[in-house]
Amino acid sequence: MTYKMIVLDLDDTLLRDDHSMSERTITALMEAQQQGVKVVLASGRPTYGMNPVAEQLKLHEYGSFILSYNGANIIDYETKEVQFSSALNPDVAHRLYELSKRENVFIHTYIGDEIITETENEYTTIEGNITGLPVKVAPFIETVQEPVVKVLMCEDPEKLVKVEKILKEEFAGALSIMRSKPYFLEFLEPGVTKGSSLQSLIETLGIKQEEVIAMGDSYNDEAMIRFAGLGVAMGNAPDDIKAIADHVTDTNMNDGVAKVIEEFVLSKTNV
Repeated sequence: MTYKMIVLDLDDTLLRDDHSMSERTITALMEAQQQGVKVVLASGRPTYGMNPVAEQLKLHEYGSFILSYNGANIIDYETKEVQFSSALNPDVAHRLYELSKRENVFIHTYIGDEIITETENEYTTIEGNITGLPVKVAPFIETVQEPVVKVLMCEDPEKLVKVEKILKEEFAGALSIMRSKPYFLEFLEPGVTKGSSLQSLIETLGIKQEEVIAMGDSYNDEAMIRFAGLGVAMGNAPDDIKAIADHVTDTNMNDGVAKVIEEFVLSKTNV
């Protein structure tokens, strides 16, 4: 099979634990792009938080794309044109805020290039560090008066698993709900996932489903791993994500992404 697109989650997949890429990974991705393969970054991060990686990989020179906010935005990185955008109405965000109070978990969202939260907490601080966005502490309902791309609830992973189950039953498909990290539970418009946006993107580009490789490590990657012709789970992914993948590679700390590209795209293995 000749693959024409490589779709990559960022944190704990393409990026090492210090948020950097190894030289081996960069080299493999640049060689793939030089051979005409599209490289698409697909992350729960806001667009701003993905730009440094996109610039480092020179996506703008190869007509590549980013799927930010778990697929709620599709951006042509050459033209910077937003090809698709999804958002939650303020009343939905307000309802999620009230539910976060009921379940006693933290909540935040994004307005412009800021993270908005009502209460300072370690999880929103982590998000700020990952994305590079400043955190603004402000009354949630008063501040969120326009549509927002997504809302996150944050708490200890063990508690958040229980909250996820409760809210998935309450919303019954009325929202897209997924965990991007053990301590982040994300809410988007119904039907919006990395997988749905990937499907939309390849249709516009004339690329077939079987010509796509998608790599990820977490539950928000499940839809695109299932959708891709070659769905790859990282070695550091949970067992239930590995179980739905076509292939399991090495960890993000041991060049798992580069090894897939070398084997399935560049047809070589560097030792």
